Amino acid sequence: MKLKKSLIVAIAITLIASIGWELYWRSNGFVASVDDNDALWAVERAKVDKLSKDDIVLIGSSRVHFDIQLNKWKEKTGRKPIQLACGGSSPLPIFHDIVNTSSFNGTILVGVTPPLFFSTTFPEAQPWAWPLARVNHFHDRTFAQRLNHQVSIPLQNSFAFISEAQGVDGLKLEELIGKVKIGERTIDPMPPFHDFSVTRLDRNVRMKKRMETDTTYANTVKRVWQFFFESGGPPPDKKSTMEFFLKDLEKFKEKGGNVILLRCPSSDVFREIENKITPRDTVWDELVAKAGVKAYHFEDYPQLQNFTLPEWSHLKADHADYFTEELIKILKQDNTIPNP
Repeated sequence: MKLKKSLIVAIAITLIASIGWELYWRSNGFVASVDDNDALWAVERAKVDKLSKDDIVLIGSSRVHFDIQLNKWKEKTGRKPIQLACGGSSPLPIFHDIVNTSSFNGTILVGVTPPLFFSTTFPEAQPWAWPLARVNHFHDRTFAQRLNHQVSIPLQNSFAFISEAQGVDGLKLEELIGKVKIGERTIDPMPPFHDFSVTRLDRNVRMKKRMETDTTYANTVKRVWQFFFESGGPPPDKKSTMEFFLKDLEKFKEKGGNVILLRCPSSDVFREIENKITPRDTVWDELVAKAGVKAYHFEDYPQLQNFTLPEWSHLKADHADYFTEELIKILKQDNTIPNP
């Protein structure tokens, strides 16, 4: 009898504590969101092998992830693309994987963020290692890992505190302990980096409303971009990255595949740095000339300009909707995608 009462008390305490913990983080601006982890990416990658000639796959860096809205694309074309873009990453490992391990021969839209696209082919460099880890997870994942991911989805969609986020927005015990200042503990020199996105199960990403309305919050992200700019780093490796991509592109064309190159908007300090380290005439223009595919740069189309980028690099949510609509109009007018 006492065991039964103890169990009831334990369950009640757990429920009360969990509800209180959830309400606390909700009051601090956190919301339930699916973790954009390797497991979620692998689910979308698995769909590529079942796509038809008429389907579209999106790859690239975070701009493709933020700026192209999947439901809007489906609304305007009748088909929802597969979103495989990865933040802070080169698209080349993912393009290489699709070309060499999949039978897909539809359309791949490749987002070109020049400092990342032309960054490196070195396997251990961050822009390459991150997407490669996702590719490897897709090919090596076990049934137990797949099941664990599926079981976690209802919880992720319901509770803000169930999150794998790291850094300043990390809510796991390990992350919270790491933020406690004790003695002379070494402090990460990088400014706090907030996760300013909300992710859906199909990996569609939208910018948090707070980025539009809270200038202080947006400035924290700008400070991180400036930290990276000022920290320097190796120069872009245009020669190796160009050769790597063009080799895979030729294979994909031989399979009957179609590629679209897209340069999404950037602004202010970010655009100035990009112009300095990856000038358009020596990187984008050369890539387009050698690739021989349809290519779209935001600077060439008035309807793809004058958007609001709260931190210089990604579109706010409603502008991402408009950008997607206008891009689709351009692609249809150019007969780059079907016009149903």
